[in-house]
Amino acid sequence: MEIMAKVAFCIYTLVILGGSIVAVSSSSLVRALVGLITTLIGVAGMYMLLATPFMAFMQLLIYVGAVSVLIFFAVMLTRAERGGDESGKAPMKTYVFGLAATLAPAGVLGWLIMTRPVQSLAVPTEVTIKQLGGELLGSYFLPFELISVILMVAMSGAVLLTWEKRGGEKR
Repeated sequence: MEIMAKVAFCIYTLVILGGSIVAVSSSSLVRALVGLITTLIGVAGMYMLLATPFMAFMQLLIYVGAVSVLIFFAVMLTRAERGGDESGKAPMKTYVFGLAATLAPAGVLGWLIMTRPVQSLAVPTEVTIKQLGGELLGSYFLPFELISVILMVAMSGAVLLTWEKRGGEKR
């Protein structure tokens, strides 16, 4: 059974890495969004490996469902300016700076993890769905609702910007 878990971990890792490479390297925003969705689905698979199906479901429902649709509408409702100065190829120093920006935090965090191990519990505490729901609707009610307000404001802003651009072109 342990071998199957390792194989599944490798598959989900490849899905996450493949989706993230597509998301970052694609010149089309729609293809980049497909790469992002692929990455988020891989993360949901990782949650399943951790035996947390509720978190995997929330990952699919919130990020793959709601946030990806929000980004998709924002991409589709806005138009790119014509005649931009993007030539399609970035200079080599951009790639070097991107690689340095990726490796620097990874190196610092790796060094911290290796030199200062965190004391962990022998047995993780079990939280039931009922307890989690009670906390979300109890002490974490305000942050939980603020997330939905932020998503609604972002979507409304995208629609408003598009409406103003299209209304301004007709005048």
